[in-house]
Amino acid sequence: MNKWWKTIAFIAGAAILTRWIPFSSFFRNVDTLVHEFGHAIVTLILSGKVQYIHLFADHSGVTYSSVAHSWRFIPISLAGYIISALFTVLLFYMYSRGKQQAGLITVTVLALASVLFFVRNSFGVTWCIGFIALNATIYFAPWRWLRDFYYLLVAFICLVESVLGPLFLVVASIQQPAQAGDAANLSEATLIPAVFWSLLFTVVAIACARVAMGLFFHSNRRSAAGTRSAFERSKYARRM
Repeated sequence: MNKWWKTIAFIAGAAILTRWIPFSSFFRNVDTLVHEFGHAIVTLILSGKVQYIHLFADHSGVTYSSVAHSWRFIPISLAGYIISALFTVLLFYMYSRGKQQAGLITVTVLALASVLFFVRNSFGVTWCIGFIALNATIYFAPWRWLRDFYYLLVAFICLVESVLGPLFLVVASIQQPAQAGDAANLSEATLIPAVFWSLLFTVVAIACARVAMGLFFHSNRRSAAGTRSAFERSKYARRM
């Protein structure tokens, strides 16, 4: 249980720190994009039709889709928060393997596919194009430290947003259940209260955050151990 509290404390600290970084608000829409893209992909997998995705300046988004059978709205509604939480694990897994450039390509391809096939409002299109251009600039930058910093900035903001989103949904499910987004859709489809679904999303998000943090700290410990080993070999070589 102590590890769970450490995870929650770390997320709270990361949320505060990332809010202080200039232009961090811009990157909060990455999680929104992944969330809505998750809805769209599951819709297509279930032979539905995605009409369009809208992204908004307040970091909210909406996916309009249609499917032949109402039960299919259950996995579609589940997909958004769960896929965005799993995406953070993917980002930190790539970091732990030293594949930050592959991670940048992944988020860039996701944004490109979204703007080509799904996103249709002016803010969403402009944001996607700006994000793609910024990623390309960072990818080809000659400074590795800049790429690593940028990658971790995006990864940590996605981590924070993937947890805060469901937490805000819990509050909405209690105060205005009918306005609780995906939780309200699931409640209507299953007759299970919206607060149950929002709590489920929260548990999944925190569990994924714990895995992501484990990957991050394990990678840093391994890098530190490698640096110490190289330093010790250098000292031994000088003595010889």
